[in-house]
Order: sequence, then C-alpha cells, then structure tokens
Amino acid sequence: MAVGARRRGGGRAGNASRRAKGAIDQMPWNPPINIDQPTEPLNEEGVQAIHNGAMTILEDIGIEFLNEEAIELFKEVGCKVDGSNVRMDRHWVMEMVGKAPSQFDITPRNPAHKITIGGKQLLFGNVSSPPNYYDLEIGKKVPGTREQCANLLRLTQYFNCIHFAGGYPVEPVDIHASVRHLDVLYDKLTLTDKVVHAYSLGKERVEDVMEMVRIAGGMTDEEFEAKPHMYTNINSTSPLKHDVPMIDGCLRLARRGQAVVVTPFTLAGAMAPVTMSGAVTLSIAEGLSAIALFQYVRPGTPCVIGTFTSNVDMKSGAPAFGTPEYMRATQMTGQMARFYGLPMRASGVCAANVPDGQAMWETSNSLWSAVQSGTNIVYHAAGWLEGGLIASPEKFVMDCEVLQMIQRYMQPGITATGPDDIALDAIREVGANGHYFGIRHTQDRYQSAFYQPFVSDWRNFEAWEVAGGIWTAERAHQTYKDILSTFEAPAMDDGIREELQAFVENRKAEGGAPTDF
Repeated sequence: MAVGARRRGGGRAGNASRRAKGAIDQMPWNPPINIDQPTEPLNEEGVQAIHNGAMTILEDIGIEFLNEEAIELFKEVGCKVDGSNVRMDRHWVMEMVGKAPSQFDITPRNPAHKITIGGKQLLFGNVSSPPNYYDLEIGKKVPGTREQCANLLRLTQYFNCIHFAGGYPVEPVDIHASVRHLDVLYDKLTLTDKVVHAYSLGKERVEDVMEMVRIAGGMTDEEFEAKPHMYTNINSTSPLKHDVPMIDGCLRLARRGQAVVVTPFTLAGAMAPVTMSGAVTLSIAEGLSAIALFQYVRPGTPCVIGTFTSNVDMKSGAPAFGTPEYMRATQMTGQMARFYGLPMRASGVCAANVPDGQAMWETSNSLWSAVQSGTNIVYHAAGWLEGGLIASPEKFVMDCEVLQMIQRYMQPGITATGPDDIALDAIREVGANGHYFGIRHTQDRYQSAFYQPFVSDWRNFEAWEVAGGIWTAERAHQTYKDILSTFEAPAMDDGIREELQAFVENRKAEGGAPTDF
C-alpha cells in the first residue's frame, strides 16, 4: 500500500493525529558518548594490509590533484609530480597525518551547542544536499525551494538529537546559484544556533560563509581564527582524484583555523574495486592524501576522515545503502581511522524512495554501523531518501526517533549494577506470586525507567485501529506540522542580524558567486 494512501481526515482519525500545542516531549541536548567497544572485523594483518595498500597507491600509482595551488605545494614538499598526478612518500604522509588532532571542538554562535569531534563522542547531523523534496501533503517528488529548506532547518534546530547543521537540507533551486549560499546561510544562521557548514564550491562561497559565521558570532577576525567555529566537508572524485574547488575551499578554511572533513565517495563496483577491502583501501588513500596536504599547510588543522563506501546494484548500477557490505565497510574504516588517530565521519543513508519500511531498515543499518565503527560524526542522520536525491520531513522525524533511541541506549544507567539496580529488596518483596507495577521500587522510577517514543505507537492493533489506524509516516507528518506551528527561532542580537542582512544585500549587489548561467 502506498504511503499515506489510507489517510482519514476527520472523526477519531483526525483527533488522534492532532497533538496539544507544544509539539513533542523529547530528550534534552546531550550528545551521546559511545560506551560500547567498536566492532572490528579486521585482525592486525588486515589493518596492515589496507594500510600498506593505501600507502602503495600513494607512492606508486598517485592521486590526481586538479588544483594548481595544491600541485605547487606538493612540489615544494618534494613529492613526485607529473602533470596533475602526485605520488607521495608514505613516511611523509604518516608524519603529516600525525599532526592532525585526534579530538577537537567546534563552537557555534551559541556556545551551549558546542560539539566535540573525536574520542567516543557521537554526533548526528541533518540531511544535506538533496535537490528534491517529498512530503505526504505534496505526495510527489518536487524540486527543492527556500521555504522547504527553511522548514527542514527548523527541524534541525528543534530536535536536540541533531547536533550540527550540515549542508542545505534540500537544495533551494528557486534561488539562483550565484546567491543561493547567501540566502540559505542567512536562514541557517538565524533559524539555528548550531554548528554550520560551508560548501567548498568556489572561493566566493567559502569566503562569504566564513564572514557570515564570523558576523553571526559577533567575533573579530582574530577571534574567529583562534579556534574552529565551522567546517567544510569535501568528497574526492573517485577514483583517485581531487577537484579544484573542494581543495581550494579546504585550504582557505585550514589557513583560518577551521575544520575540514574529507569523505571519499567510493562505490564498490563502480568508482572503486568490487571487493569491499579494495574499496576501503582506495578510500583511505584518497582521504589521507588530502589530509596530509592540509597538515603541511597548517599543522594541527582539525581534520576528519570520512567514509562513504557502499556498493552499487549490479543489475542497474544504482547506489545501494544500508547493505551488509556498507556496514562492514564502515566498520573497517573505523578501524583504520583509529589506526591513524583521526576522528571519523559516516552517514545515515538509504536507497528507499519514500518514508517506508525499507527507508527505516536501511537507515537503521547505516546508523548502527556508525555506532559499531566508533564513528564520531554522522552526516545525513535524519531526512535522507532516494540515495540522497530527496529530503523528506516525515523521514526526518522518523529518523530522530531512532537517533533518540541510540542516545538512550548509550546512557550508562541502563546497565548500572548498584544495589538499587540489582533490586534484591524488590525481588524479595514481590516473591513468586506478585507483580512489580505497584511496589515503591517501580513507582519511584517508572517515569524515567524506559525510553518513551514520540512517533512509535505501542498500542495493540484494536486500540490503534480505534484511534484511526494512523500509519507511522502520517504520524510523523503531523509531528512535523506541530513542530513548525510552535517553532521559535533562537535569539539573535538585532545589531548582528542587521549586519548579516547588510552583508547579504551587499554581496548580492556585487553578483555573489560567478556562474556560467
């Protein structure tokens, strides 16, 4: 049955779908600490095999760098440069990678939303960059708009389990590309007060975003450059290639002390070997080549190595996500990130086209592989559909239920073993013939003993049917509407808001970023 096909608008169905004002009860802002040991499918020989394979790629095959400034820097180091092909000594690569911090903070305009990347920290971000949008009200896939983008930013701010604002949650194609970054960053900086991201798509966009983040934080240039306040995420152009604007953007951020995430996009069987260890080896080589460059330019630059290694459907060539192969690749990359002492990025992704069962099991596989791998920062953790081509508010809300469950799962109280937790007195009191509902031990703890969902419906079939038989995506849609109706943007000083507006208008008057259309 199609999602939303059984919509009932009035009577008990309509009443059941409406919430009281105030949207939902959610868990507080508290980025989880991953208390579990990571899943490590590789033995020591396997780790060394991938490492030696990556180093051999860097030394013997080389990486194509299309950015001329990067080529000159590699020549300065003494790397072997042949046109755009760069081969680099493994000892130099390891020396440079060793300069990157294993953990660092990024502080947004609201210091209460500072995030720590590295160690056992686990952070979730919103869906980023789909060109299309889908919700149950529209009922079809449509190009993204500024309004839709802003509404997804409101969800990003609202949910405490979303810890940073990644790229555009949907590409607002109703705004010309030359000024799109100005409007969206204005919306992002005024509708959220969480850590934000800059696309490395040309110097104007990167420089504009850095300046807008500086203005929004009320900082001088010196204060902005003193510590990370934002980041960029780049993808290599697999196989074995880094393009011009992404390397340029990273160099600009690195020179100003901001954070860089390097995420090769290696699809096994298409842009990488069909074997997952081969795809991971290629990904590691591509990621380390860029990180080494950034450490040479500014030692200590906060860097994250990312994984976007999955497989394709060999029948159609379409990307597949949340597969067993994807999960193992993420776990393997986690082992390699720890080997290199680098924080790691993974993703919460799926290939499903609508917010249905397939969407949730593939995304859950992706998210739990991030947990298992010891990932620190999870991109696309809420709202992703169709392999990254669609953003959905219903999927965003449904994903946040899963994220909250992961956050609850990581709370040490669940596995505490103190006297009150072992509960021998309660066991003696109830004995073999009673129940635990009414005893003091339960009464003192029942409100916080277990996770309480905001989308899941735990009633039996008959009670669910009497309440209108509302399917999960429909409940998520109503939750989305409730959040929008009660949303309040975070506070911003009037003077700072006016300065941001003036900057945007001035840059628009200057033409924004150059385009060829």
